[in-house]
Amino acid sequence: MSRRDIFSDLAAIMHPIPRPEPDEDEHDGFFDMRDQAARDQEETAEQLRLSWEEGQVDPLIYALADARQAKEQAEELIRELLAYGREFVQPRPYTLGDLAKAAGMSISGVRTAYGHRDVDAVTEATGAKPREWRAQDPAAARDDGEVQA
Repeated sequence: MSRRDIFSDLAAIMHPIPRPEPDEDEHDGFFDMRDQAARDQEETAEQLRLSWEEGQVDPLIYALADARQAKEQAEELIRELLAYGREFVQPRPYTLGDLAKAAGMSISGVRTAYGHRDVDAVTEATGAKPREWRAQDPAAARDDGEVQA
């Protein structure tokens, strides 16, 4: 039986052992996922334990900071995917409603969720060019002082 302590408890929270759904066939990769989660738990508990012993890194504070970083990366990915769906897909962008439903957001939330940095990141990642009407930064002033549309 495994030893219960903060390290193994945090590892169990960070890598939960999957449970099959009642109507799911347990042989459809379930055992592999379960075994992988158990290995991930063991590795994470050991890493947390070593970090504590060697550097006095608090395991809970580390786990929270790690989760926050994963959340920020997920939010960035969502913004870039929304930008892709609205600014790069041809001939028509995805609808705000479809994207809102998939992202768990409101339509107005999708409309304002991404910005030019996200569009630039998609351009850099894919090499694609955004649709013409959004290619120009609306805040960029023309030589005559007017704002570009």
